[in-house]
Amino acid sequence: MKSSPIKLKQKLSPSAAKKKAARDLAFAKSPARKAKKAENQREHRANPGMKGKDYDHKTSTFKSVKANRGNDGKGTKLESGKKYKIKK
Repeated sequence: MKSSPIKLKQKLSPSAAKKKAARDLAFAKSPARKAKKAENQREHRANPGMKGKDYDHKTSTFKSVKANRGNDGKGTKLESGKKYKIKK
């Protein structure tokens, strides 16, 4: 694996890194993930003053990155498999 300026949290063997990259790409291209990404882009274009904030699909609001990614201090395990309402 080539050296990267970004510090990775996992030290993986080259074969494991390749498999992880394939899994990550498959997840990123899933229909649910594509819909969330599209909604996020629409909301950010409509609200340019919210730069630096994350769009929370659960509450349909903008939040700080820390609050959104940490599920408001509750952790992310509770969110596993949730169905979010995505505006079209």
